[in-house]
Amino acid sequence: MKPAHEHGEEQMVTISEPAGQRMRELQAAEPGRVLRLSVRPAGCSGLEYVMDFADSPAEDDLRIDGDGYCLYVDRESYGKALHGLTIDFQRDLLSAAFVYLNPNKKGECGCGASFSV
Repeated sequence: MKPAHEHGEEQMVTISEPAGQRMRELQAAEPGRVLRLSVRPAGCSGLEYVMDFADSPAEDDLRIDGDGYCLYVDRESYGKALHGLTIDFQRDLLSAAFVYLNPNKKGECGCGASFSV
């Protein structure tokens, strides 16, 4: 596992305090598993974010350590679409979700489920 700041990289992914709090909650509910972020082909615009649990990180995952949480980022996804990403978590009366503010995004589908780089 390589830390986010290795090889002179600037902060690879920024995580807001609300997103960090949600990651702490998720990890507390799934002890022994790791939280992992990647992208996969999907939707009408090309890619979608996937944040899910894995039994262990992949060998070449990047690691972000926060206050009480750890997020692994798929290195291939990072190189393709995640460099400079900011992750937030927003809650309103009807929903709660991670929000991805991505400077690499060139477009997105009408419903916002997928994006292109």
